[in-house]
Amino acid sequence: MVYGSLFLSGLLAATLFPASSEVLLLALLQQGYQPFWLFVAATAGNTLGSCINWYLGLKLQQFQHKRWFPVSQDALNKAQRHFTRFGVWSLLLAWLPVVGDPLTLIAGVLKVRFKLFVVLVLLGKAARYALLIWLGNAVFTE
Repeated sequence: MVYGSLFLSGLLAATLFPASSEVLLLALLQQGYQPFWLFVAATAGNTLGSCINWYLGLKLQQFQHKRWFPVSQDALNKAQRHFTRFGVWSLLLAWLPVVGDPLTLIAGVLKVRFKLFVVLVLLGKAARYALLIWLGNAVFTE
């Protein structure tokens, strides 16, 4: 159940909800839970959350002409220009706070191939969690 909680925490943290999975991950690591399974749970949940963002972005355009739509056409165009400027490789940075979640949403809007999206997002998020666990182990084992 602990690993499931971390999975859900990672999933929520990757969506547009304000959440963080790092604190829970480090707390569980300090309590002696298996680093490998913490890595798997956090990475899988966080990657799935980004996939949800991609899907929402894919479906977003059908609503952009509605009066209640929360993003202006200018803001959407600007985000698309930035994504296009830095390219699909910017998805390796989807783990970054503040910019990572909108980045995955815009990837859906721009219809980035899902397989490529998953590979790039997974690599970036896995590297982040691996580094976090490595650093956590270094601090907690001293």
